[in-house]
Amino acid sequence: MACGCSGSFSSNYMLLKPEEVDVSDLFGVLFSSDLEKRKSVDCPESTTENFNQRWIIFVSISVQKFLQSVAKPMASVGSMMEMWLNLLSSNHNLGMLLLNYLRGKVVVPDKTSANYLSFIGNVDKRVELDKNIKPGDSRYYGALSMMAAKVSYENNAYIETTVRDHWKMEFLGAFDFWNDYQQKATTQACMLRDKNVDSDLIIVAFRGTETFDADAWCTDFDISWYELPNMGKVHGGFTKALGLKKNQGWPKEIDHEQASHNQPPLAYYAIRQKLRDLLQTNERAKLILTGHSLGGALAILFASVLALHEEVLLLERLEGVYTFGQPRVGDEKFGKYMEEQLENYSIPYYRYVYSNDMVPRLPYDDSTLMFKHFGTCLYFNSFYEGKIVSEEPNKNYFSLLAMIPKGINGIWELLRSFIIPHIKGPDYEEGLVLRMMRLIGLVMAGISASFNPRLC
Repeated sequence: MACGCSGSFSSNYMLLKPEEVDVSDLFGVLFSSDLEKRKSVDCPESTTENFNQRWIIFVSISVQKFLQSVAKPMASVGSMMEMWLNLLSSNHNLGMLLLNYLRGKVVVPDKTSANYLSFIGNVDKRVELDKNIKPGDSRYYGALSMMAAKVSYENNAYIETTVRDHWKMEFLGAFDFWNDYQQKATTQACMLRDKNVDSDLIIVAFRGTETFDADAWCTDFDISWYELPNMGKVHGGFTKALGLKKNQGWPKEIDHEQASHNQPPLAYYAIRQKLRDLLQTNERAKLILTGHSLGGALAILFASVLALHEEVLLLERLEGVYTFGQPRVGDEKFGKYMEEQLENYSIPYYRYVYSNDMVPRLPYDDSTLMFKHFGTCLYFNSFYEGKIVSEEPNKNYFSLLAMIPKGINGIWELLRSFIIPHIKGPDYEEGLVLRMMRLIGLVMAGISASFNPRLC
């Protein structure tokens, strides 16, 4: 099975295909060194992996296969939970819901309305931008990026209303993009324009992993990788979500034959074209890229493909990349390549990490998985005290020595959720959903941190 669908653009790669796996093939991956003969793995001939690496491949394929099998019930559970939370909100609280039910006046939420919130939106219901951070403030881009990354999880009507009516900015659209490998539209992003700054500022916000979206979780757990010339090894799952062309990789230009098949466009190419059009018609316009979790990975990868394609206009106008809870996206060579590109074009890149959030600590930075962070890390502890560090503490998350302090921190965060609005103000109020996450965090520290509303 040599060079099946990747060799045309990468001579060194590891592509996992869980949709083609069966039990014997799966265990063959674990106990056989000839990976190129496995149906669920596409790699060059004579690829050798040690047992630890084969174990990680085995786990990745198994998790993806399981997620694929439970995709529909996961979506159904998520839809029911969202509907219940929005039902409570639309009727103000449980007591009013019961009273409205008895009176036959229950307010049923509309999933497409500007008032309907995703599960993640119910964790943090803030809508307004921080009034203490104005355009021109050094913190402005980071604060705006945080809110744009947050709002990207919501439906089109909610995003448009928030951007237009609350932020007084221009809504440029919310989009669904095609994943050539999952054969469906599984990548989302939104775009807006801020005219409150000296130059028109275009914000591209990539959506992160929705809690009950099996396709997005498959992207996260897909540890496929591709080595691109002069660039290094890049996470395959994230690359596919951004718009990697099957059998072609990253051609600089593509034809749009998929439009004739009623397919949504690929994220990278569609967003790049929109930015080209916007920047060419306005010489003052600038842009920033942002995203939370998976969305953060897509944001920095988008910048990397712009560099690969030498998109000078876009790179020179790129004012910064701001990511929140972003996982690792490539190896050490990729990190050095990106640091050089960011320096050449004077592009700031800030990677925000909160406390014990597990996502920025994955995939592992070790000899088995080779992934490494790069750029400026802004680390915030559970007291919301920030500092610049080269790497977040406990960089690989799982550590016996860290279990006790993480557990103590989980207890503190739960207690803090009740007292923080009295200390820091109503913007820090935490609702029922986030407190539920805090309870789960007592068992598995880092879960609640991934949902933390105060990302910066």
